Amino acid sequence: MAGKFELYKDKAGEFRFRLKAGNGEIILVGEGYKQKAGAENGVASVRTNAPLDDRYERKTNSGGDPMFNLKASNGQVIGTSEAYSSVAARDNGIASVKSNAPDAKLDDQTD
Repeated sequence: MAGKFELYKDKAGEFRFRLKAGNGEIILVGEGYKQKAGAENGVASVRTNAPLDDRYERKTNSGGDPMFNLKASNGQVIGTSEAYSSVAARDNGIASVKSNAPDAKLDDQTD
């Protein structure tokens, strides 16, 4: 099963997207958008920027766990990963975003 983007509305009524790998694991989540078009633009930006290694900000969260942000060319964060148990696991997550995002189908759950 190939990766897919899910476009959905959260409890606050904002539009959000998440990228899931072929195994159903969430590998990247976007921020909340007031308009559906904003979330759709976020998905397009992830597709464009995902293959570019220099767009990944490799860091640790406040608990010291490895994670990453995917950034657009202007430096704005367009997606954030979960916390990983190791640097190697985080790097596998980045590889998964790189391979899944460009061709991932969009599953619009907002209708």
